[in-house]
Amino acid sequence: MKVFRKDLILRGVVYFCGIITISVLVFMLGYICIKGVPYLNSSLFSLKYTSENCSVIPALVNTILITLLALLVSVPLGVGSAIYLVEYAKKDNKFVKVVRMTTETLTGIPSIIYGLFGMLLFVGFFKWGYSILAGSFTVAIMILPTIMRTTEEALLAVPDSYREGSFGLGAGKLRTVFRIVLPSAVSGILSGIILAIGRVVGETAALIYTAGTVAQIPANVFGSGRTLAIHMYVLSSEGLHTNQAFATAVVLLIMVVGINALAGLIAKKVRHS
Repeated sequence: MKVFRKDLILRGVVYFCGIITISVLVFMLGYICIKGVPYLNSSLFSLKYTSENCSVIPALVNTILITLLALLVSVPLGVGSAIYLVEYAKKDNKFVKVVRMTTETLTGIPSIIYGLFGMLLFVGFFKWGYSILAGSFTVAIMILPTIMRTTEEALLAVPDSYREGSFGLGAGKLRTVFRIVLPSAVSGILSGIILAIGRVVGETAALIYTAGTVAQIPANVFGSGRTLAIHMYVLSSEGLHTNQAFATAVVLLIMVVGINALAGLIAKKVRHS
């Protein structure tokens, strides 16, 4: 009887927490949509930004550019490092322990610290100035620990029997990793990449110090430009275009949902291929 009561209480607590979480999420999304959707008009999607239209297109293009460049740098490094740590490094290697401790520490560092580092290194030392390239490299360093840790956990979750079966059939180490282990861990790896994309898309502090706040599409990667998150921050902080800031938030939400859906489709295709 006591066990039944405990199970009932725990189930009630879980349901209560779930309902509260869903309610907060629905309220937040509903509030943003109610405040922002009425102001989604054609002028908001003009190619050129002015103080009258507050166009999101330059910020949207810059967000996509910075996200792609950051992933181009961080994904190969993060996935490659995780493969080495799990598949090739010795289990009791002190270097591996130091790397894991370092990545866990870097994950918890505030983004403004990365922004100051990027400003000193990429903007100042490398003379890139406030640019898309400087912002991309800064956020690439920022999301690298997340991709490393999630990929490492995904690889560790693959049963050793998969590897043993592949070796038993005569496959080598490299072939086993790329044909057996990685496809089995692709869902976990993509989850880490999605988390990284979400952090890049929503980042403001690090990019203000490195990419700048210019509302334009730069001619090249050495030009300055603001992202959607910075665009929303600037509009709301000015206090003159609060409605357009909510509309920008709606665009940002749609973009994140679209990225998540696309990543899910890619994961399914890779898993069934």
